[in-house]
Amino acid sequence: MNLDKPELEDDLGDVLEKAVRHAGMMLDVVARASGVELGRIKDALDYRSELTAAELGALARVLRLNEVGLCALAAGRYPLPGVTALPFCLHPLRMPFGVGVANAYLCTIPGSDTGVLFDTGASHAELHRAWPAMITRLDAVFVTHYEAEHIGGLSTVLRESGSGVFYGPATGRWAQCRGLAEGQAVEAGGLRITALHTPGHAPEHNCYVVELPGREDAGQVLISGDLIFAGSLGGGYYCCQRQLKNSRRVLEGLPPDTIIAPGHGPLTTVGNERRFNPFLV
Repeated sequence: MNLDKPELEDDLGDVLEKAVRHAGMMLDVVARASGVELGRIKDALDYRSELTAAELGALARVLRLNEVGLCALAAGRYPLPGVTALPFCLHPLRMPFGVGVANAYLCTIPGSDTGVLFDTGASHAELHRAWPAMITRLDAVFVTHYEAEHIGGLSTVLRESGSGVFYGPATGRWAQCRGLAEGQAVEAGGLRITALHTPGHAPEHNCYVVELPGREDAGQVLISGDLIFAGSLGGGYYCCQRQLKNSRRVLEGLPPDTIIAPGHGPLTTVGNERRFNPFLV
């Protein structure tokens, strides 16, 4: 497992499985509508895909997917953009979780020893191993959603930071939560963090736009949690239609050079996902 060069969170089988769920279609209906044999679709869902470009195109049309992105994903050549410079520092903190990797992020002002933390990973021990030595204090903690691989170290982080509170989607499960609704902004660590309410993967889910006040045109970051991944979306376990709707809404409202920092997988950009993400046609 290479934490420095993370792989895409989803492969072709994952994307097709999510797309079938979004479409609300039975597999035999997908097979008849696309002309692709049912057994070949099932093989793809089981990560044994030998689908041809023509078959992928037919499935893309039936499932309303971006054909170019789907074919690139199937070929193992999904494009990832170069990340442009920012007026602040973005530190990905990648931590093993089961057979995969979960991401947390620190945003800091250059030269500062303090930072703003987004999510806390599967455990405090893993977070500590990924932590950059130059950051010794936290100005604020933000949570995208309340799954174990994203809040495993939260209680210890709150105790060690001394703040005792965090910002996140409103919930009755955490007394320490300062709930943020759509468009609410907080300034911490010299940065402005604006919440976007994005349920779909979970009923309580926020993304955050991070920017340097007065330097908004110099670049910003979308901390996307499990809303959007490079080449895919998070699973719509709460509501796949809202997951898709919010993904499109968020990407349509941000500049194309905005860096996306997802809860799993590599960094990407808004422009790249608008162009290639299979779900964002």
